[in-house]
Amino acid sequence: MVRTYLWKVCRFLYVYPGKAVIFLLPADFMHGAMVRTTSLLGSSNAFTLFVRIIFKRKRDEKLVQELHGVEFDSPVGLAAGFDKSGEIVPAIAALGFGFGTVGSVTAKKCVGNPRPWFYRLPKTKSLVVNAGLANDGSKIVIERLRNYDSKATQSFPVVLSVAKTNHHKVVDINDAINDYITTLKRAKNEKSIKMFEINISCPNAYGGEPFTTPDRLEKLLSVVDKVGLTQPIFIKMPVDLSWKDFKKLLDVAVKHKIAGVTVANLAKDRSKIEFKDNLSDSVRGNLSGKPAYSLSNELIRQTYLNYGKKLTIIGVGGIFTAEDAYAKIKLGASLVEIITGLIFNGPQLAAEINDGLVRLLKRDGYDHISQAIGVDAKK
Repeated sequence: MVRTYLWKVCRFLYVYPGKAVIFLLPADFMHGAMVRTTSLLGSSNAFTLFVRIIFKRKRDEKLVQELHGVEFDSPVGLAAGFDKSGEIVPAIAALGFGFGTVGSVTAKKCVGNPRPWFYRLPKTKSLVVNAGLANDGSKIVIERLRNYDSKATQSFPVVLSVAKTNHHKVVDINDAINDYITTLKRAKNEKSIKMFEINISCPNAYGGEPFTTPDRLEKLLSVVDKVGLTQPIFIKMPVDLSWKDFKKLLDVAVKHKIAGVTVANLAKDRSKIEFKDNLSDSVRGNLSGKPAYSLSNELIRQTYLNYGKKLTIIGVGGIFTAEDAYAKIKLGASLVEIITGLIFNGPQLAAEINDGLVRLLKRDGYDHISQAIGVDAKK
């Protein structure tokens, strides 16, 4: 009860006086300041303990799952794109997340696209994102993850999202594959990394999304198979494909050592989005948050119906409440990830969603989250 009250206070302070000030400042500046500040504070054991006491709810067996040999205390994770270089893992773990995705990282350090990277659409509940895979490079990021105190990340699986370096010299398909493989080989058998996510769907990089065609995805995954990774591998999927084209990629994935799919990445087709804010064509980038919600939900549903026994699904896109997360779970997602909701609703969001999921499971008569997965897929 005390924690719930503190979460409500935190939400109020963030959403009203806090966000009113934060949203007056450029989104790029605030993202950088937030990561730097959180990284600095997260290096303090006293700070992470304080945050954990407030935000990390008691482990509830209703939410605990073991998937592909990895145990998750809760199904709510941080999506790729926020902690681009693994700088704030201890703090994210303390906030009540069940896991966190670092990256996407690339073989070489990447400064990203020309700024601005982010543009807020408050009424649409979305961000326009054009960061272009900025990160410190996989060698440095992997070393950073390795050096974290194991106690700080205990019971917190880290997922490493891997992409190709955003550079005009890495447009050739073979060079792009080698870029992925360099990072995967560096991270092979790393105890600090529990899962991999192969990002084939970043729409903001040189060469676009070359591995979102069946032939090229086949070529990439054939080489990935040969690396012999021991950790489970997921693929970060595009959200704008028709089910027919999406299914062709899944048909390739199930032929390889792929444990699951993350559904899905940023929405690109602005003509299909109902904007509640003005957005100039001069603002470059693609849409996170609510514009991706229904698109990802339908792809989750179809994926579960057709591949539910072969692929585990992580649901991403437009999760702002426990009800949003629960909808994706009932459509077939075993895990969910948030990022835009965190920025709009505050740092207590993961804790609130976990608490809400327990309440929703109880309401529907389920003893464990696994009983709710996919129950609405056929409706």
